[in-house]
Amino acid sequence: MDTVALTFISVLIVSAISLVGIFTLSMREAVLRKYVLVLVSVAIGALLGDAFLHIIPESIEMFGGSLSGLMVLFGIFSFFLIEKFLHWHHHFRNESEDDKHRKDTHPVGRLVLLSDGVHNFLDGIIIAASYMASPSVGVATTIAVILHEIPQEIGDFGVLIHAGYAKRRALMLNFFSALLAVLGAALALALGAAAESLVSWAVPAAAGGFIYIASADLIPELHKNREQENFALEVLGIILGVTAMYLLLSLE
Repeated sequence: MDTVALTFISVLIVSAISLVGIFTLSMREAVLRKYVLVLVSVAIGALLGDAFLHIIPESIEMFGGSLSGLMVLFGIFSFFLIEKFLHWHHHFRNESEDDKHRKDTHPVGRLVLLSDGVHNFLDGIIIAASYMASPSVGVATTIAVILHEIPQEIGDFGVLIHAGYAKRRALMLNFFSALLAVLGAALALALGAAAESLVSWAVPAAAGGFIYIASADLIPELHKNREQENFALEVLGIILGVTAMYLLLSLE
């Protein structure tokens, strides 16, 4: 099987992981929302673990501490500006639409879709670049990405539910975001060796986006829940997300 076929089969498998939320479709909305803060907690751990344990150390090895730090800060500031725009748009829409036709969703849902889309796009480039190096490297990279995506996609689905999306809509949007991996792979195959340079500069900025979403949007959501019995589950969820990312270090 040639490089192109192997690449697209791999990115389609990775994209299908975003459908993990399909197992919740039979659950009642009220039951799912009761436990959704645990999924948000897993997302916090996965996002921070991915940024601090994987992306930033790799970026420092490549660019050095100062330049890597600047690119991470650029990502944080970029996501701040994007969210500010989303809040303005959200506010304007809520004032201009009829109440009975409005179904509000928190801007953090769209921000997560954006960041996850960028991340999936980069994953597609990375997988394609790995297969261009050799089939064995491509397979190993695909397995690492799959294991990397499982905790993050579970967390992202929980965030979308928490942001106000219905289960089926959250599932569909998460899948469309995941399909950007196919676009990334196609671009990498077209660019060839130049794709590696694109990834090296974009990835630390994506890490800044992960840090921003986890610290500016998701952690404050946990603070809004003042029920003490949920505290242990929230801490456990964060630890689980970080632990999953730490264990993946052994595959790198």
